[in-house]
Amino acid sequence: MRIGIVGLGRMGGNIAIRLTRHGHDVVVHDRSADVTVKIAGRCEENRAQAVASVAEMATALEGGRRIVWVMLPAGAITEACIQELKTLLSEGDIVIDGGNSYYKDDMRRAEELREHGISYVDVGTSGGVWGLDRGYCMMYGGTKDATDHIDPILAALAPGAGDVVRTPNRDGSNLDPRAEQGYLHCGPAGSGHFVKMVHNGIEYGMMQAFAEGFDIMKSKNSPVLAEKERFDLNMADIAEVWRRGSVVSSWLLDLTAEALAKSGELSEFSGEVSDSGEGRWTIEAAIEEDVPAPVMTAALFTRFRSRSGNNFAEKILSAQRFGFGGHVEKK
Repeated sequence: MRIGIVGLGRMGGNIAIRLTRHGHDVVVHDRSADVTVKIAGRCEENRAQAVASVAEMATALEGGRRIVWVMLPAGAITEACIQELKTLLSEGDIVIDGGNSYYKDDMRRAEELREHGISYVDVGTSGGVWGLDRGYCMMYGGTKDATDHIDPILAALAPGAGDVVRTPNRDGSNLDPRAEQGYLHCGPAGSGHFVKMVHNGIEYGMMQAFAEGFDIMKSKNSPVLAEKERFDLNMADIAEVWRRGSVVSSWLLDLTAEALAKSGELSEFSGEVSDSGEGRWTIEAAIEEDVPAPVMTAALFTRFRSRSGNNFAEKILSAQRFGFGGHVEKK
């Protein structure tokens, strides 16, 4: 297939490259001309076209049902791009928002574009800076017509079944086989980003639990304890042993072990932990639904607190965020 990609940052650029590795053609654009040229150069030969504007992209995609994947930060910049695309595309074309937009914005945008005959698909995309080689876990919402049309694109970006052991009893007729490939049509527009939003809220809680646990172990050698009660524990070794057969083994633990092996004190991190919105929106949804979410709420509030003084737990969080997403602490 042929698809336009707007926004070639840590994930957008890798998405474009991965698509060309799987036989698709891309038209790419970033506000930085240098980045646009660089990503086009990393794509498979003769499969990428660099353009200087979104309007030029719309023209380059003419000749069939046009598809444009928007991979920009949630908020005003994504909104502006989609509003521009609304004036450039025509009936039957498809706009994909693969960023971390608020799901209620998706619902509104889908309705606005539908009035122009343009389909809107929201794709919650997880995989961070590792997605180029590992693939991306995707949760998406939109009409069956639009999502079926872009299925080859999503299949190329997904990680595939790999060597993950099959879940027993997954042969039921009500279960979607695409879930085992790492991508899933969740429902109408907005549902994909809603599921991804909750995914990120859960991620907050898991990261916080690891961070607190390592902080408790590190502080077991604190002078506030009687000397006979102190343990001088090696955090890197503990993270490593937990990776092997432990119930808490996970990718987040892998990233923690890698960071601790490199720098046991994590001195390169300040521990000031940002939040990108999804955690807040998850808590808002929980409040709207009268669903208790104490773990995720506490994890979000801890990120707020981290910006006014940090401990080892916040450094663990910073190291994890850098590991899976390349997130650099704000100075």
